[in-house]
Amino acid sequence: MPKSLTCALLGSKTLGGELGKKGTSTDITLYNHSTEALNVSYVEPTQFPEKYPSLLNAIHMGGGRVVLAVEAITKDLGEIVVTLDMMGAKDGLIAVPETLGKEDLQRMLKGTILEHYEFVSLDPKAIRQKVEAWPEKTGDEGSLLLPLDHAFPVRGVGTVALGLVERGRVKAHDRLRLFPTDTMVEVRSLQVHDVDMTEAGIGQRVGLALKGVEADEIRRGQVLAPPDGLKTGDLLQLRGYTPCKFFKGKAGEGDKVHVSLGLDDAPAKITTVDGSNLTLTLSRPMAWTPGDRALVVDLSGSGNRPRVAGFGTSD
Repeated sequence: MPKSLTCALLGSKTLGGELGKKGTSTDITLYNHSTEALNVSYVEPTQFPEKYPSLLNAIHMGGGRVVLAVEAITKDLGEIVVTLDMMGAKDGLIAVPETLGKEDLQRMLKGTILEHYEFVSLDPKAIRQKVEAWPEKTGDEGSLLLPLDHAFPVRGVGTVALGLVERGRVKAHDRLRLFPTDTMVEVRSLQVHDVDMTEAGIGQRVGLALKGVEADEIRRGQVLAPPDGLKTGDLLQLRGYTPCKFFKGKAGEGDKVHVSLGLDDAPAKITTVDGSNLTLTLSRPMAWTPGDRALVVDLSGSGNRPRVAGFGTSD
């Protein structure tokens, strides 16, 4: 089975086409590079900076792995750096042209998780060599966790949903719940990079033909898992809340914010603040695994940058 890798591709709107073949494209765009031994997907936040969740989704879909192209030191770059730090994205490359001095950039990154990223030339061949040397994702198989990022109808097939397996394995004919709803679906068949498979595991991007749901009933951020696999609700407790020191807005008791959990986000209100613990009332039910990192963000359109207010651990 070919090695499967996925990473976020940030900071450039042209590099993706040099690294892979353009695939699914909405507010995020996937560029895929496949050989007999390897499948790599680069996830670009195409509508960032205008649409901040585009950046959050690309980073999450990259599974914490990042290629950050730095063509100049800008406000957008600053927001990307702060967001990566708040999301805890530990593994990354910083691609810079030979003409850009690294000293100012290194000062900007000091004290963030990015100061441990490896520098590489802003050259598609050099980037591809580094990315393809990364090991496949491994970890506790556990029960299936498969967030969905796109869905569409296919003539003769029905509903097809796309996503990255974050935990466990998905198999043809599995019966799964579409969280946070109560809808049960059946996996009729599945593909990995357009190749028919009977099952797929951690780190593999899959296309699933689903029975029991229409494509327009699926939105990004919904998750396929066993019926009791996730916690759901419209009240979220965050432990160990860490505020972003660069955030200029408000994120205190009574304030209206957005909560980002995995690929999902929803408006919320901070109902209580107790030291480093927050309680948020969500505008609609969300799904999570206790211990997930949740971001509190400002999508009010106030113009404040960065838009991330802080993060905490879901209870």
